[in-house]
Amino acid sequence: MSLDSTVHAKAIDLIKLNYEMTSEAGSGHPTSGASLAHIVTVLMYAHMRYEPSNPAHPGADRLVLSEGHAVPIVYAACADKSVMVGKDKDSWRAMTRADALTLRQLDSIVDGHPNPVEGFPFFDAATGSLGQGLSVAAGLAIAAKANELDKRIFVLIGDGESREGQIWEAVDFIKDHDLKAVCPIFNCNVYAQSDIVSAQQSRKATEKKLAAAGYEVLVIDGHAPKEIIEALNKHAEVQASGEGNPIAIVAKTVKGWGAVSQQGNGHHGSAVKKGEALDAVLAEYDEVAKECGAYALGGLRIPDMSPRKSVKKEAGAVVGFGDALKQFGMGDAIDAGKIATRKAYGVAIRALGHVNTEVFSLDCDVQGSTFASMFAKDEQINSRFVECRIAEQNMMSVAAGLSAGGKIPFASTFAKFAVRGYDQIEMAVNSGANLKIVGSHAGITLGADGPSQMGMTDVGWFRTFTTMKRKDGEPGFYVLTPSDGYQCYALVKEMANYDGPCYLRTIRPDTEFLYSDDDEFKLGGHEVLCKGKDLLICASGYMVHVASAALEELYDAGVDATLVDMYSLPFDEEEILDLANECDGRILTLEDNYGGGLGSAVADVIAADGGGFEVNQMFVKKCPKSALSGDEMLNACGLGVEDVVREAKEMLGIS
Repeated sequence: MSLDSTVHAKAIDLIKLNYEMTSEAGSGHPTSGASLAHIVTVLMYAHMRYEPSNPAHPGADRLVLSEGHAVPIVYAACADKSVMVGKDKDSWRAMTRADALTLRQLDSIVDGHPNPVEGFPFFDAATGSLGQGLSVAAGLAIAAKANELDKRIFVLIGDGESREGQIWEAVDFIKDHDLKAVCPIFNCNVYAQSDIVSAQQSRKATEKKLAAAGYEVLVIDGHAPKEIIEALNKHAEVQASGEGNPIAIVAKTVKGWGAVSQQGNGHHGSAVKKGEALDAVLAEYDEVAKECGAYALGGLRIPDMSPRKSVKKEAGAVVGFGDALKQFGMGDAIDAGKIATRKAYGVAIRALGHVNTEVFSLDCDVQGSTFASMFAKDEQINSRFVECRIAEQNMMSVAAGLSAGGKIPFASTFAKFAVRGYDQIEMAVNSGANLKIVGSHAGITLGADGPSQMGMTDVGWFRTFTTMKRKDGEPGFYVLTPSDGYQCYALVKEMANYDGPCYLRTIRPDTEFLYSDDDEFKLGGHEVLCKGKDLLICASGYMVHVASAALEELYDAGVDATLVDMYSLPFDEEEILDLANECDGRILTLEDNYGGGLGSAVADVIAADGGGFEVNQMFVKKCPKSALSGDEMLNACGLGVEDVVREAKEMLGIS
């Protein structure tokens, strides 16, 4: 019995189940699965080191299916190998053929695209939004390297998908960081959804691009078992030796391999109808099995895994902000009584790095501005700093991979540039990632650099995730906008201790201290700075200071107001409603970004309550420009102290 015959036999079995699954569902991408069948067979039956009984084993090799639409072929293998499935380890059970035939059903663990949180721990990340898998694999490789594990990460990438710029961000990143554990496999099956792929995504062009990027490129027939095995063995040798360039495999494959009726253009994403049409396709595969001498599988065995090496240490206690400032030579800030929250973030992430070996810092070539540089330049911890260069999409997916590898990634860039990674962030949330994002230079107080550098839409976008719940019942995101250094420092610690996504906004200008190390802050919390009976002012970030200055003038005018530092979205709705009722239902919200953020969140709560409330939102209502100071910019956008005073008086009918 030859190797070719056994691999062909199993590949054909998987292809047939792949067609049956998609036919039962009435949708899916069986032809893409057929193009990957031999590669998946060799990987999952003869090459990858993993345990079907423990697919989440931290020492196991990993498979990232970047072209997530082809997932039925992997599901077919998992059903055949009885890979464990279930939403938590206590409820794991062996996957069956019957499970596979529930593809895409509402109560099924086999989603239409890879989805680990729905009960499929074989995968580390949700994929299907194309172009992200190679970056996730890079994050997994960095985590494995930190844990001294020799695991390998295989990534299946579509040729049409490789048009995505993020693929090439990841190609550069893997070369930069010498991540030889990652094995990219480009599935060149020629056909995309609408037509033949561009010549720029052809096998030859892909080979040349990878070679130009510094990879050793292995071009193989993706349906020839021996060629697949030889290429994978070459990758193993390079990873083990640590010498030479990273390996990339370019596989020439056929979309719909084995069934002539399924080949050519027009079959992408088309399930074969149940009945005679499906029977005819399955019969084609039976004939192909005879032609290629396919026999029942035998002689293939999953290799043993090397034992896991654990380097994880228990996290120690983080010192207070004041002590950290002194420890890092920044004690002058205490005497000055002010510091920018972006600098407070730098102090916090550095302090965390010293006590928690699972904390990683990532940045996109702006570490000197985000103050991630404090982590990057500390020789005791900077082995856990990851420079991602100007490639925000890649950074977000690398962070998702690090999270899947058990790390706590803090990914920082300008809030304005984080928008480039919104899709990647959403996919990380779908994956259940423990992602921490830090957007600096947020809002219009940035001033001189102008709107191309100002984060203005970030709160509105991230806030949408505060309105949904993850599988554990927690918000999709906590959105945090600290108003001073002490609060920022404390919230970074809270982010690290919380298992879930958080977004922290920091700003460029220094702000005066409002708090001390004695004050406590929590995700979902708020701080009442003063209480009154005439008006409730809800403000965040820099606008807390604007509101505080406005209160002095309002007090002179006889206005008795409550000021709440709304540093977190979501917030305690009942407590805010109680405060509003104490102020006769009059609420003024202040934020230094476009609408859809804090003000809208408060308004939604008020609307749902149905009481007799009046909400007036103040936010940036026009496109800003450069200005020489943040306060000048606030005044130009109608958010200065006098604007707040005037708005409050109008609400109260005071001239």
